[in-house]
Amino acid sequence: MAGVFEPSANLIAKAALLVFLEVLLAGLGWWFFAPRTDYASAVGWVLDQPVPFSHEHHVSGLGLDCRFCHTSVELSATAGMPATETCMTCHSQIWTSAKLLEPVRASFARHQPIVWNRVNALPDYVYFNHSIHIAKGVGCQSCHGNVGKMALTEKAQTFEMQFCVNCHRDPGPNLRPKEALFDTDWHRTAATPPPDALMAQYHIGGRGLTDCSICHR
Repeated sequence: MAGVFEPSANLIAKAALLVFLEVLLAGLGWWFFAPRTDYASAVGWVLDQPVPFSHEHHVSGLGLDCRFCHTSVELSATAGMPATETCMTCHSQIWTSAKLLEPVRASFARHQPIVWNRVNALPDYVYFNHSIHIAKGVGCQSCHGNVGKMALTEKAQTFEMQFCVNCHRDPGPNLRPKEALFDTDWHRTAATPPPDALMAQYHIGGRGLTDCSICHR
């Protein structure tokens, strides 16, 4: 009596199982790695804005301090966005007819703020305070990258939990002297105090910076 299956059925079954396992592993790999790619986290992406503001021009070119526009970065949880009046401090005198700046002039005339598209954002369940990070010696560049070299603002870090936890476990390497906090071109030199000395200077230590309640309140 002939068998129900041909001899080749074993080979076909093994090949099918192998394909199934490969597809399963590929799917699991995609599920795990895809959200962690720069594409998914939008790192390096430039968002369209009402006005193509250039930090490279204003910061590196003109020498504006971060706090000229982000006035509350040392005082509150948010860094703050500049009021249109801040922009018009200069642009009521220069580039007064530039088509590029028409949204700024319209905002000023209508007393309506410019609605910027957020480049850096954290989930609502994450508590972050700009002022305490500045007070403890973390410069803007650690999170936002060298914005002074950005012709158009882009996201520099993923802001995944691991990014924050790594810094909270070992904050020393991200600390800098007070006079360098807003210097977008600053880098460590032989004269820079070592991380341990900066941690002592800013009174960092003795508290569990990786406790859940630090960021989730």
